[in-house]
Amino acid sequence: MMIKATDIRRGMVITIEGTNFVVVDFAHHTPGNLRAMVQTKLRNMNSGALIDKRLRSVDQIEVPYVETKQFEYLYSSGDEHVFMESETFDQLSFPPEILGTAMQYILPNSKVQVMYVDDKPVSVEVPASIDLTVADTPPSLKGATATNQYKEAILENGLKVQVPPFIGPGEKIRIDTRTGEYVERVK
Repeated sequence: MMIKATDIRRGMVITIEGTNFVVVDFAHHTPGNLRAMVQTKLRNMNSGALIDKRLRSVDQIEVPYVETKQFEYLYSSGDEHVFMESETFDQLSFPPEILGTAMQYILPNSKVQVMYVDDKPVSVEVPASIDLTVADTPPSLKGATATNQYKEAILENGLKVQVPPFIGPGEKIRIDTRTGEYVERVK
């Protein structure tokens, strides 16, 4: 299957010159009156090496067949994170380069999608947003009405995030897993 370079997303698997890469990061650029381009950071699935690649927005990119399997996160022991496949109940742990930044958004018993290419796991997909409880945050200042005055909050999983001053301990908030930023308070 072929896609335009502008349709590339994080976690996607693409094929360039016969080699499969996982998109670690990307950014669209339109410099002045020049042609638009997509600057990508790619991880080679064979060697694990990271490369930077600039693609023109009109380039056609090959996308290999990707199989998706659902896993449930069970527990961590040091750097090893154990997941259970939902259909076969097989327990596996994935190397850190496949997990990427996903572990900071996964709680025990969370469901994740693992993408496979040629029966090899290539990346772990977490939902676009997750709801977490605030474990600790400084008290809000009375009379602080400026909306751009954010404060640091520590969430139930240890993640630190900037939140508005009206958020207090024990409240549930929604976090965007693509950016790691506060989205809204959850009722």
